[in-house]
Amino acid sequence: MNIPPPHAPGPRDTDPGTTSTRTFDPADPAGIDALLSQDERDVRAAVRRFCVDRVEPHVATWFEEGTIPGIRELAVELGSLGVLGMHLDGYGCPGMSATEYGLACLELEATDSGLRSLVSVQGSLAMFALHHWGSAAHKERWLPEMAAGRAIGCFGLTEPDAGSDPASMRSRARRDRAGDERSDWILDARKMWITNGSVADVAVVWARTDDGIRGFVVPTDVPGFSAPLIEHKLSLRASVTSELVLDGVRLPADAVLPGAIGLRGPLTCLDEARFGIVWGAIGAARSALTTAVAYAGERTAFGKPIAGFQLTQQKIADMTLEVVKGTLLALHLGRMKDRAGLLPAQVSLGKLNNVREALEVCRTARTILGANGISLEYPVIRHLTNLESVLTYEGTPEMHLLTIGQAMTGVGAFR
Repeated sequence: MNIPPPHAPGPRDTDPGTTSTRTFDPADPAGIDALLSQDERDVRAAVRRFCVDRVEPHVATWFEEGTIPGIRELAVELGSLGVLGMHLDGYGCPGMSATEYGLACLELEATDSGLRSLVSVQGSLAMFALHHWGSAAHKERWLPEMAAGRAIGCFGLTEPDAGSDPASMRSRARRDRAGDERSDWILDARKMWITNGSVADVAVVWARTDDGIRGFVVPTDVPGFSAPLIEHKLSLRASVTSELVLDGVRLPADAVLPGAIGLRGPLTCLDEARFGIVWGAIGAARSALTTAVAYAGERTAFGKPIAGFQLTQQKIADMTLEVVKGTLLALHLGRMKDRAGLLPAQVSLGKLNNVREALEVCRTARTILGANGISLEYPVIRHLTNLESVLTYEGTPEMHLLTIGQAMTGVGAFR
């Protein structure tokens, strides 16, 4: 099927009584492009070209086979594109704006959530943790290599029995010699659902210590570290997902992230990653909408394209509204983040709304495609199953609802 490019011109505006030559662009129904700077549009275009040329021809096969051949080469290409840690400054990072990073996430996830996850975990979790909480030595050792894609990182927080409640984690780090701050650390940990884990060169692992929860920089070639691949997934199949197992891993005294004590460390990183999801989910929704519109124009029933039926047009109009509203919300949060930063509840507003609505857009698009909606010939079912993971990772809907509820009422309801 020949899906039109995102900026294909639409039918002429033919409102009675006007001589305007404006056209309606189905790819930008609300004219949001006018709110973007030229630099922002250039970043978006570069990422889109990369995705179309390098990933889209293969991603359905990767998803079907549950693997990403040449992931290290792909990481280097993403580094050359400039999207790894693109919103960080120094150490080989491009230092772009939050909005530019968000636009990149939108285009990455319009191709596949797994691709955006690779970039997000690398830049907004592992690299951000090192950049924000790490020592000068940590930054100098890892960030330039990670920005270039020559080193891949992962972020070990979630455990088999500690997802939404990271304070209950069982992973433990202790000094080799109690009370001696110059002695080695001994780390025992089990982490689950870790993106990039089996291909990572470095892991940022969070564990309990006598001083509270701390983060540790763990080269993955140290004795006692393993990262078994998690298989049999029906979502995020074009993504590496692993368990992390650390059995008596010995680390030097300076392996600990000096700036992070307590849950503030990992939660700050999660807010960075959630911001990318706010944008990325809309990319998946846009892809499903574009596919549904093109399909409806070509598929015939009862002698005419199904695009000519009122119920189909209602579905398309409703999907369009949610994509437009979600894009505007993402852009607003991006502008706020660039200007003054975001509060956790504001990030929760974006993640909760945009993932929830993106799922509904994909479900509706799937009905327009009928039986073809479950075929990997089209991206809709792939986006739909991927978003089932995005819905609950880096904060379940329940956690974001309670975060917003607490901010609105001043009363915590987590326990």
